[in-house]
Amino acid sequence: MNSKRIIYFVIIISYMILTNAMAKRIPDTFVELSVHIPTINIDIRYFTTNNFVGARIDGYKSPIAYLSLQGANALRNVQSELAIFGLGLKVYDAYRPQQAVDHFMRWAKDPNDIKMKLKYYPEMDKESLFKEGYLIDKSSHSRGSAVDVTIISLHKTNPIELDMGTDWDFFGPDSGPKSLAVTPQQRANRILLYHLMKKHGFKPHEKEWWHFTLENEPYPDQYFDSPIQ
Repeated sequence: MNSKRIIYFVIIISYMILTNAMAKRIPDTFVELSVHIPTINIDIRYFTTNNFVGARIDGYKSPIAYLSLQGANALRNVQSELAIFGLGLKVYDAYRPQQAVDHFMRWAKDPNDIKMKLKYYPEMDKESLFKEGYLIDKSSHSRGSAVDVTIISLHKTNPIELDMGTDWDFFGPDSGPKSLAVTPQQRANRILLYHLMKKHGFKPHEKEWWHFTLENEPYPDQYFDSPIQ
């Protein structure tokens, strides 16, 4: 093989790798959680202004939660087990387009935009959100097998969230799943969620009680950017 063919081969392989790593379209195997698990509660906060940025996030054109089929099946098993006790899951976020992550990165680089600081990161500086690992430029959510969830009571006209001690997306040490800064009851609620999600194949996040990623991801090296609509 001459040098020109080698260079051409390298270019083609590099293009294939880059294209595969950042796919525009989500796979047909992604499912809508509200259809796949009819009893699940959906509250996509990045479609609203009630999030740490304080604005609707890029890529969230509809308040729909998508997940890989494998992730959705595992989540359905958690929902079924919780239902025995009159409980269920609420989903704050599932598949997240890469453009949403890019939105977070732009926001984090603007030191003047701190309108949501009091609610979401009162004891942290924006620049430390990178250092502490709360914000990263590539998220497991964009691979389609990560979810942000909490537990709710199903026996209420308006389902009530179990008290987890902090709000979803609260940046700080109090949000760790095993933090001792919260009350025993709040810690018990977190541990219930932690163990059920882990039992059914999800890996907990060490700093966020709500964040879980499927252990055996179908797309471990791919990041998708198709908007949610």
